[in-house]
Amino acid sequence: MAAWREGIMSEWYVYLVRAGNGSLYTGITTDVERRLGEHEAGGNRGAKFFRGKGPLALVFQHCVGPRSLALKAEAAIKKMKKTEKEHLVQGGVKLESILAGLAEDEVQD
Repeated sequence: MAAWREGIMSEWYVYLVRAGNGSLYTGITTDVERRLGEHEAGGNRGAKFFRGKGPLALVFQHCVGPRSLALKAEAAIKKMKKTEKEHLVQGGVKLESILAGLAEDEVQD
């Protein structure tokens, strides 16, 4: 099966990585360990965001299911203020409540 087809059928994760300077990066992937390794290695496969900002620490990950929902969760988290993201990392806000809000928005559209 083609790699792009596997991505469609896979479970997708939303994740947050803390850079050495304290900033938070939000992304999605089907393999969090592999993606973190790519970020840590730098080069073409790692996000430019991290260049010169190491060391990196995975601080949050959550399986959200299909890629479409992962993209929506990623966008919602990226719109959050840093203090709200920190609350999510610390468990003060559950991703399920964010996802439920996304589902409500779809129903209203």
